[in-house]
Amino acid sequence: MSGDPSLPAFRDARRPGRLAGDGPRERLTRDGAAVLSDAELVALVLRTGARDLDALAVAAGLIARRGGLHGVARAAAAELRAEPGVGPAKSASLLAALEIGRRLASRRLPQGAAVRSPADVHRHFHPLLRDVPHERFLVVLLDGRHRVMGEVVVSQGTLTASLVHPREVFRPALREAAAAVILVHNHPSGDPAPSREDREITQRLARAGEILGVRVLDHVIVAEQGFCSLREAGDLDAPSGNVG
Repeated sequence: MSGDPSLPAFRDARRPGRLAGDGPRERLTRDGAAVLSDAELVALVLRTGARDLDALAVAAGLIARRGGLHGVARAAAAELRAEPGVGPAKSASLLAALEIGRRLASRRLPQGAAVRSPADVHRHFHPLLRDVPHERFLVVLLDGRHRVMGEVVVSQGTLTASLVHPREVFRPALREAAAAVILVHNHPSGDPAPSREDREITQRLARAGEILGVRVLDHVIVAEQGFCSLREAGDLDAPSGNVG
């Protein structure tokens, strides 16, 4: 007779003001995901709590310590694993859910699409790279008409000339017979302004590309505050064709 309106509603003593059985899963089923708080969404990904904390309490604590969802998204895998109540399995689920969100938010550059400007590159990579806590260097492979053939992650970590070696950058381009490449990397600081190291690496790779017959069309730095095209900044000669 739990559905009898004459009976008093039973409330959850752990969360005053909320009906028992009115957890994130029930609210999502009844009202849709859009009504859930950040903590409730994360709790559904975590699924279970730990010790005396339920999943919602674990999620709320994680978000508070990280300064919000963006802070959670920027956390490294090891940092998430070390969070109270999270551990390896839950951190893996959370990282997977965050990556799905990034990919859905990205305006994709599908294979065969022509790259016409640095803004095209930024629209594709900004959702994918803005929350990555370390620098990630990628190469977009292009055919002779500047159409996308694919993209390859070359290195992860602090960007240095030793990590971004011409051999690693141009190996996939030569293997796929790419005519040109666009270099892309992120600045976790949020500021897209190129560093001296960025400019030196760009020049070095451009010279290597000339020797190999694979033109470096641009180097686009992606950050929370925008993007920087090193070609537009004068570090590369303007190419003919679509980009620009």
